[in-house]
Amino acid sequence: MDNDGCGLMNKKIKILIKIFVVLCVLVLIVDMILVLYKKYENDQKRTFFHSLNGYLAYQDSYYGVGSNNINKNSYEKAILTKYNSKYKKVWSSIFDSRYNSTYYQIARDGKFLLAVGSYEKTKDENKNSLRTALFVKYDTNGKIIFQKDLQILGNSKFTNVLVLDDAYLVVGQSIYPNDVLGNEDTGGAIIIKYSKSGKVLWRKNIGGNKSGLFNDVIQVGKYLYAVGKDATRYGILVKYDLNGEKIKSVSYAKTDTLGFSSIVRKKDRLYVVGAKKINPDDEYDHDIDGLVVEYNLDLEKVNEQTYQNRKGRLERFNQIILDRDQNLVVVGHQAVLDRKNSTKEENVYYYQGLLVKYDDQLKEQNAHLYHSDQDDYFTDIIEGDQNYIVSGYRKYNTNRYEPIVLEFKRDF
Repeated sequence: MDNDGCGLMNKKIKILIKIFVVLCVLVLIVDMILVLYKKYENDQKRTFFHSLNGYLAYQDSYYGVGSNNINKNSYEKAILTKYNSKYKKVWSSIFDSRYNSTYYQIARDGKFLLAVGSYEKTKDENKNSLRTALFVKYDTNGKIIFQKDLQILGNSKFTNVLVLDDAYLVVGQSIYPNDVLGNEDTGGAIIIKYSKSGKVLWRKNIGGNKSGLFNDVIQVGKYLYAVGKDATRYGILVKYDLNGEKIKSVSYAKTDTLGFSSIVRKKDRLYVVGAKKINPDDEYDHDIDGLVVEYNLDLEKVNEQTYQNRKGRLERFNQIILDRDQNLVVVGHQAVLDRKNSTKEENVYYYQGLLVKYDDQLKEQNAHLYHSDQDDYFTDIIEGDQNYIVSGYRKYNTNRYEPIVLEFKRDF
């Protein structure tokens, strides 16, 4: 072959190589587009969330706990977050667990932070959607001092923690999974006293091993008062001495499935909150009202009040505090029936934040409904210098929830 023939052949080869390279690049671009589109489709199906379940103030900063699933595996991850005085995030510390985890509440002990929640400790727990109760002590930089776990009957969680002078009181539950039957008498609602170094000093339990739950605990003199639920839709209030010996317990029929969720003391009275079931025969919570119940220190019911609204609305009170003016201030949420999108088979609701103030006779002083264009949930409240600071989370679009912190004037 002469030189002209060789040159022509080389040109053809170069052209073929260029065509091949261009085709490869086009294939890669198409693949990338398909991958991105598939990710977009999957993201549209996923629900992204970052919840704020508990909140406190300390030295011109705020610390909050909750969970989020903003990671490649969509696992729920327990998270501790520090905010500045303007409620902007400074840093976050995600609990290092392989599977799902969450924090429900936070407390402070001097320069230490205490977080309680639950996590899937093992592959088997992840496979069966079970949890181990979790108690973590941090310094104020987010470094873990110690971690304590509890597992008794298979599905366990810690929901709240109280700081005593010499110890910590942690409450929660350990119950059988739905598909397990048994007569073990060590589960149900759990209360544990830990030393400041994390040693178990005593542990007590009460309530059904398929439903028992403690949500909150306070100390009044030489006694402890814990609230939650005993059996399904039965609120419970239990009085213990400081050694964990039960003095008395009373139940309230009927609440929603969470029972009593918070307790506060004013003088010689206890005030607990939750939700009251209006139709006791209703299998589901289709009609519930926000509930405050007043007890004396001997657990005798003195008074109760419900927050009632139009038919088709469901109210629940999540947290109660006693402010400096000795008013009882409650936060929760209201679910409003979306008649346009509801069907005969399924009710659809949208949610509004709820803030209510009562005097000690449970007479309503003020009430405020808060709602944006999307769902709003109020989970916790603390009192600031001039206002109330309410935390929770909001639904920003069809598949995304983000934490919110709001200030309300004292007269709302």
